[in-house]
Amino acid sequence: MIFTQLILAHLLGDFILQPNSWVSDKENRKLKSKYLYLHVLIHNVLSFIFLWNLELWWVAVLVGISHLIIDSAKLYFQNIKTKKRWFFIDQILHIAVIAGVSFYFNEFNFEFLKDQNTLKIIVAVLFLTSPASIIIRTLLSSWTPAPETQTSLQTESLSSAGKYIGILERLLVFTFIMVNHWEGVGFMVAAKSVFRFSDLAQAKQRKLTEYVLIGTLLSFGMAVLTGILIK
Repeated sequence: MIFTQLILAHLLGDFILQPNSWVSDKENRKLKSKYLYLHVLIHNVLSFIFLWNLELWWVAVLVGISHLIIDSAKLYFQNIKTKKRWFFIDQILHIAVIAGVSFYFNEFNFEFLKDQNTLKIIVAVLFLTSPASIIIRTLLSSWTPAPETQTSLQTESLSSAGKYIGILERLLVFTFIMVNHWEGVGFMVAAKSVFRFSDLAQAKQRKLTEYVLIGTLLSFGMAVLTGILIK
């Protein structure tokens, strides 16, 4: 498949064969950096090698030109605050170009959306992200610990870390259930107990511990029930 071949070339060119020194030089010198053009040339060569078809030479050229345009835009528009955001925008655009080429060759279609089982899984995965987080937060709203009772254990946590930890744990639990590996669910519960509740025990706040325990059980419960319903 062209998509797989071009993704392989992209991963090698953008991550394996691009030293940090090249990235720094590009960020400092932008279009004046020789490494920008060397980076694009590597993508051209890799795409041509993995496609290995003279009739598809234009695909390798298209990938190279689009890479130059996207990387140049990223270099000029990103700053220290938006660097992370532009990294993901950059990768999404590169993959979009590759996907567009694959659509051109009819490698992909939307027939899978007609499969009811696939649609159910998509709905379940989407539900277990932000919707489930909002439901859990709403259910726990009346028990949210007051700011003055919070310890340094909470105030020093990463921004929105709890939300993303919850999303990741629900998706992992759902995946374990879908592939019939319930022992993975037990591993998740044990792992979170070790890392989370050991810290809470040190905080010596019973209300906070109960609050986190209820939230955790709700999160795991939603993932388990969703997996059972889809199965």
